[in-house]
Amino acid sequence: RSSDVDLGDVEVLVLDEADRMLSMGFIPDVRTIIRHTPRKGDRQTLLYSATFTDDVMNLARQWTIDAKVIEIAPEQKSTDSVEQLVYLVSRKDKYKLLRNFMQLNQLERVIVFGNRRDETRRLAERLQKDGLKASLMSGEITQQKRVKTLEDFRSGKINILVATDVAGRGIHVDGVSHVINYALPEDADDYVHRIGRTGRAGSTGTSISFATEDDSFLLPEIEEVAGVKMKCVYPDPNLLEPV
Repeated sequence: RSSDVDLGDVEVLVLDEADRMLSMGFIPDVRTIIRHTPRKGDRQTLLYSATFTDDVMNLARQWTIDAKVIEIAPEQKSTDSVEQLVYLVSRKDKYKLLRNFMQLNQLERVIVFGNRRDETRRLAERLQKDGLKASLMSGEITQQKRVKTLEDFRSGKINILVATDVAGRGIHVDGVSHVINYALPEDADDYVHRIGRTGRAGSTGTSISFATEDDSFLLPEIEEVAGVKMKCVYPDPNLLEPV
C-alpha cells in the first residue's frame, strides 16, 4: 500500500531521547520498528540519551554490537546561567499568578511548561482568550504546525509558548528570558531540560516555578538533581489580583 514504509534498506538507525522514550513507555513501539530494519550487524546504530541509566545501557547492548560509548560533560552546568525562583502558591491562584507575572514584567519571549497535553491545551486557550499572544507546543500538534509555531515564536508574532516536556526538548530558541514551570515536573531530570531553554548562548535567564499543595513535595529531588538550593517565596499581593 502507498502508506507502507519499507525499512529493509536502512543503513543508519538513529535513536534519540532514549531515556525519554523509556519513561514515556514508547520502547515496545520502537522495538517493532527496529525489527523491520536490517540486523544490527548490517546497519549502523546511534543511540543518544541525556542520561545513561542501566535501562538505557541495556537497550544499547540489545541494538548494537561492541558499541563505542561517548559521554560529553558540559563545561558549564546549564543551571549556572539561570536564576531560579520558586513561588509558593495555591492551586486556585496559579493562573492569576501566571497572567499577572507576565503582564507586569512585560515578558517578550517565555516558555511555560505543563506536565500533560490537556493541561497545556487548556492553559494556552485561556491565555489566548485573555488576549495574550500564546500558542501550544505539545505532542498533539502536527510537525508542520510545530515548525510554524516556532517561527512565530522566534519572530515575536507570539511571545508565550505553552509546552509539554516531550515538545519542549526540541525547542532551541535564543532570547528566551524566562522559563515558567506552571507545574513542577514529576521527573527531576526534566527540570534541568526545561530551564536549559533559557540562559543560552552566553546570556542569562530566569526560571520561575510554581509549587502548590499538589506538587511541592517534588522540590527536594529537583534541587538535588539541579545541584542548587532554590529560593522559595510567596507572591506579592499585586501578583494575585483577580484577572
